[in-house]
Amino acid sequence: MACLLEAPLRISVLSEVTATSRHYVDRLFDPDPQKVLQGVIDMKNAVIGNNKQKANLIVLGAVPRLLYLLQQGSSSSELRAECAVVLGSLAMGTENNIKSLVDCHIIPALLQGLLCPDLIFIEACLRCLRTVFISPVTPVQLLYTDPTVIPHLMSLLSRSQRTQEYITQIFSHCCKTPEHQTVLFNHGAIQNIAPLLISPSYKVRMQALKCFSVLAYENTQVSMTLVNVLVDEELLSQVFVRMMQRDQPIDMQLTAAKCLTYMCRAGAIRTDDSCIVLKTLPCLVRMCSKERLLEERVEGAETLAYLMEPDVELQRIASVTDHLVAMLADYFKYPSSVSAITDIKRLDHDLKHAHELRQAAFKLYASLGSNDEDIRKKITETENMMDRIVSGLSESSVKVRLAAVRCLHSLSRSVQQLRTSFHDHAVWKPLMKLLQNAPDEVLVMASSTLCNLLLEFSPSKENMAFQADQKVKGEIVRALGTEQLFRLLSDPDSNVLMKTLGLLRNLLSTRPHIDQVMSSHGKQIMQAVTLILEGEHSIEVKEQTLCILANIADGNTAKELIMTNDDILQKIKYYMAHSNVKLQLAATFCISNLIWNEEDGSQERQDKLRELGFVDILHKLTQASDPNLCDRAKTAMQQYLA
Repeated sequence: MACLLEAPLRISVLSEVTATSRHYVDRLFDPDPQKVLQGVIDMKNAVIGNNKQKANLIVLGAVPRLLYLLQQGSSSSELRAECAVVLGSLAMGTENNIKSLVDCHIIPALLQGLLCPDLIFIEACLRCLRTVFISPVTPVQLLYTDPTVIPHLMSLLSRSQRTQEYITQIFSHCCKTPEHQTVLFNHGAIQNIAPLLISPSYKVRMQALKCFSVLAYENTQVSMTLVNVLVDEELLSQVFVRMMQRDQPIDMQLTAAKCLTYMCRAGAIRTDDSCIVLKTLPCLVRMCSKERLLEERVEGAETLAYLMEPDVELQRIASVTDHLVAMLADYFKYPSSVSAITDIKRLDHDLKHAHELRQAAFKLYASLGSNDEDIRKKITETENMMDRIVSGLSESSVKVRLAAVRCLHSLSRSVQQLRTSFHDHAVWKPLMKLLQNAPDEVLVMASSTLCNLLLEFSPSKENMAFQADQKVKGEIVRALGTEQLFRLLSDPDSNVLMKTLGLLRNLLSTRPHIDQVMSSHGKQIMQAVTLILEGEHSIEVKEQTLCILANIADGNTAKELIMTNDDILQKIKYYMAHSNVKLQLAATFCISNLIWNEEDGSQERQDKLRELGFVDILHKLTQASDPNLCDRAKTAMQQYLA
């Protein structure tokens, strides 16, 4: 019997909830304004913390009615403010709730409400706008549609601590592009927000600080202005330094460190400035300790990686600060089975986001090891490091894969590591897998790393080493697949094209390799080379392509693929007379390899090229103003005179 009653019982409960919700909506249409106000207040109390009730009210059409009441001039100030509060509460529900509110044009209605003189109503509108704009589903562009909105928000900053908190939070969430930074900068964001950094309210200070971090990010104009700003007769950079002190809340320390990091990277603060070396860098290293929350460790590591990316001295300092290299190894062990986390919600959150820790660690290792050989050695000797990178290359998260390949690319700049760790772990195998259907960013990094793996660093070029190398190159071409390789050679992204050409150039190094690769894939390679030299490509791309031709011209049998191709010969001739010296040099190098005296068939090649007018061009180039080009042409001419 119980089973039979269960379904009708559910239906009756659901209809009761819907009926209650309907009652709330009906009261919004009462002709008595006082009853409408009481209805809105009751609705406010009913929806607090109740997502089901919020969803019901939205479905039953409460939002258009609340917006109507909010915009009516005849509504009392109290009713309008209460409507804004209820709308703000509905916005705190699910993402679907936010979408429904945005679709009902809540943003223009609330922005219009800010023109009202009543402060309580303004604060209620701003609180609701803040809640809507911090949602990832809200299009931030809606803040910039009407050009009068930003200056009006700036003018409201002085009204109260609440307006300061909500407006700065809206700005920090809606500043996503350089254009947004410019709009805010041009409307006086710096002058208006700087005094808020010494507000008695922590929330206001914190939101103002976050505002400066998004305004300064990769923005030289903003950063150069910030460096000269005084707040209560103290330089802004010193205010940020005070905010990084250990007795300040972690969120404040971290955000202040981000502000100084972004100002430094934009060129407004020197990398050897004491506020960077003695304050910002140690603060960010502290954020990487295992005492910190997961999101703090992630943000700390990623910001530190960004700070020291271009500066070898900061990399050296960081590598010996608080055992950072070993500390990062903990990022791969978290959360462990003996985790000290007793809060189940926190543990659940961290398990879902643990991949972000691995991503951050790879990024920081990549930055640390990008220049210094000793640091690279230290990283590769960290427990299970190479195994972790290999695992990272096949993780489900694209971001982790990209960070792992960046780390590998950074370490692959080391001759020592290429000979040892990389060889022992056969890292090229997962790299090859990574190239299949990978996003462009991953392709660029992976192919660049492969270029480094293919370089010949062997101290003794014995035959066996040659054969092994040749075998690896053959396997790489097979694993990558000729179709994939030639598809990359016609990729519209010049970065992808440059990396692929670099890979091809390394494959075509040393004569046995050149001849072997060209005997298998010569026709396709020559086609790709022709298309690139004919196309609208940068000087760098064409130079790299001519260098590949020069390598082919150095082969024993491969050079015939050039000599029997009049179209390619005419293109080489064209680039020898080009206005760009780099292209002239690469093309001349090509001819030099074709006519080299000590090789079989050199006389026939010299005769053919003389008939085609190459000797006349070489003769002219011996008078070139560029000394390298002049020397290269003279060396080539000597082959005819020998």
